[in-house]
Amino acid sequence: MKNALLLPLMALALVAAVLVSLTLGRYPLGLGDLAYFFGHLAAGGEAADPSRWETLYNVLINIRLPRILAAVLIGSSLSVSGAAYQAMFVNPLVSPGLLGVLAGASFGAALGIVFAQTWLAVQALAFACGLLAVLAALALASMYRGERILMLILGGVISGALFTSLLAVIKYLADPYDQLPAIVYWLMGGLSMADGHTVWTMGGPMLGGVLLLMLLGNYLNVLSMGDEEARSLGVNVSRLRLLLIFLATLVSALTVAMGGMIGWVGLVIPHIARMLVGPDNRVLLPAATLVGGTYLLIVDDLARLMFSTEVPLGILTSLVGIPFFALVLRKAKKGWQ
Repeated sequence: MKNALLLPLMALALVAAVLVSLTLGRYPLGLGDLAYFFGHLAAGGEAADPSRWETLYNVLINIRLPRILAAVLIGSSLSVSGAAYQAMFVNPLVSPGLLGVLAGASFGAALGIVFAQTWLAVQALAFACGLLAVLAALALASMYRGERILMLILGGVISGALFTSLLAVIKYLADPYDQLPAIVYWLMGGLSMADGHTVWTMGGPMLGGVLLLMLLGNYLNVLSMGDEEARSLGVNVSRLRLLLIFLATLVSALTVAMGGMIGWVGLVIPHIARMLVGPDNRVLLPAATLVGGTYLLIVDDLARLMFSTEVPLGILTSLVGIPFFALVLRKAKKGWQ
């Protein structure tokens, strides 16, 4: 009963955060402006004051809405993939970067900045190299006999270290006056480049991956009991784990392609959601999705408005996430019992 009430409340909180975020910015708007705009939009876009309508359309639809949707998508994707990884590996310290996807995507983005120099190429290479890093981790794990989960983790450590080293090589080769600052800024994370085309192109696969992970919540419950128990219940553990890894990798790589490196969300938010609704992944994954989207949207609002210049989003998520994780660590054990 408690969870049945919490999930709708979390959804309402997310909707409220979106509406408030639409009013925030260098060009302040009120709820009356939103009512005026969306009322006329529902009526077909006809307005008595064309100048006001055009201004509101540019501010809301072309500037703020794509960024807000990007923040919600990235926060939800990182949170649900982090929760899935934690349940899959039965480890509270696991995050979406476990198998090297974030390191690989960062290398791909840097490669695009140095050699391709187009925004589309940066995004495509970030996504492709993120997938490549996870494939490398899976290949390394398959080469050695041993406990499967341990081999996967070690393969991810090696893959992440490899692509981190390759990223350092790209940074060394980059133009120190133009390309290197762009790489460093990208690695700090941010949504200043998230336009409508980017959101609509990547939003579909991200949303699809998140929904599929949520639908697999019951299978994650079985996996979290251990491989032997899962096999005794008729589950093909290897195939299921590969499917979950693919989906979590897909949404994680797309977050880097859309907004750069944004850390700590996939580690902290699943713990908060688990403390609120418990360890049942059928409820935990939707809760992590809603809490993660709301959290990153609020942090992005702070990044836009705290100072005269925008603060990189990845810096704020780290500054907020590290002490917050330290505070909830004492209670995090409760969700694993």
